Amino acid sequence: MSSLQIARFIISFSWLYHGIFPKLVHIAPLEKAMTASIGLSNELSYLVTKSAGVGEVIFGVLFFIFYRNKTIILLNIIGLFGLLCFVAILQPQLLIEAFNPVTTNITLIGFSLILLVELKDELKKEIKNEHRKGKV
Repeated sequence: MSSLQIARFIISFSWLYHGIFPKLVHIAPLEKAMTASIGLSNELSYLVTKSAGVGEVIFGVLFFIFYRNKTIILLNIIGLFGLLCFVAILQPQLLIEAFNPVTTNITLIGFSLILLVELKDELKKEIKNEHRKGKV
């Protein structure tokens, strides 16, 4: 399996997992703490968390399908960085917990950068091959 496919599967899996399990199947205590820290009522907190889960699942599916699109990769990087900042501002104590947003988000951003590099290399190879075909 290529590094491109490994990065694709890991990033897509992460969005799907984080959307489904701690938000849709069962709202994790940390998810409740995050929405509570912005002052939402229990009902609104529940709705926001469930909506975020749906959004993450949709993004995971879109990423899996359109992983070769530079825009979706950049949206992934921006989203992960934004979520990291959200945690840093609202619940900074979470940044030193085990399996925290620093370790997960930075890793996924790294995989996104690998995707960008790999796609750029593939494009260069395609251009080179097209150029060779034109000369022959």
